[in-house]
Amino acid sequence: MFLDNKNIVLLETGSFNPPTNMHLRMFEVARDHLTRLGYTVCGGIVSPVHDSYKKKDLVSSNHRCAMIELALTSLPWVKMSNWEVKQNDWTVTRQVLQYHQNYLNSAINSSLNGNNKDSIILPQKFIADLGINKSKKNRNINLRLLCGADLLESFAVPGLWDENDIETIVRDYGLVVISRSGSDPNKFIYQSDILTKFMANIIVVTEWMSNDISSTKIRRALCRNDSVKFLMNELVESYIKEHGLYGTNKKGFMHHTFLYTCI
Repeated sequence: MFLDNKNIVLLETGSFNPPTNMHLRMFEVARDHLTRLGYTVCGGIVSPVHDSYKKKDLVSSNHRCAMIELALTSLPWVKMSNWEVKQNDWTVTRQVLQYHQNYLNSAINSSLNGNNKDSIILPQKFIADLGINKSKKNRNINLRLLCGADLLESFAVPGLWDENDIETIVRDYGLVVISRSGSDPNKFIYQSDILTKFMANIIVVTEWMSNDISSTKIRRALCRNDSVKFLMNELVESYIKEHGLYGTNKKGFMHHTFLYTCI
């Protein structure tokens, strides 16, 4: 079983519309906690959602991928995967995990055998680094879903998740959940039969540095021409303004009618 492996790669999914400093900080907080528990975090992956995902104000994946690449310049051990956005339609999270788990382990083994081919998903060096100093017995990795407590709690929203998908994700891959102010992941796990059944595969990490940054609030600030400094990578902010995303092509504070569209 992959979950028996102490070599972990963290996968974060979402719209990243736009990517914020909190999206990146989740990786750092998770890596610190997992290292203390005796795991080795070999790398991280950001997988942006497909354009067909029904979410208000979602800009094209071309823009979102470009912004993620810029944001990750400050977090070199995490890479972006473009596999999800290149599919024909929206892909459920279970399938995203399944693809990347199989892909990474296949690529690692091929690399160690000297047969690695260039990847259209992740840089070859990223794959090679995952296999450094790994014995034949331990060369596989466990891909775990990195998420906030809000995603965990969304499992209870009627019709949003397939129960079989939830069980597969928690049973076969596992979760690393970053708690936020006001959330209680352990209580939520207790209230769910599926999550309680596989609670050994759920690692809850407390984020003690309380921070309420969200893409929604940043979009609103950008639309109003408010400062977003220190909330996101400055390269991402420059990209947004250069391409006029999220209403930044409007000058000054927005009047009442336009402001309504920003919320």
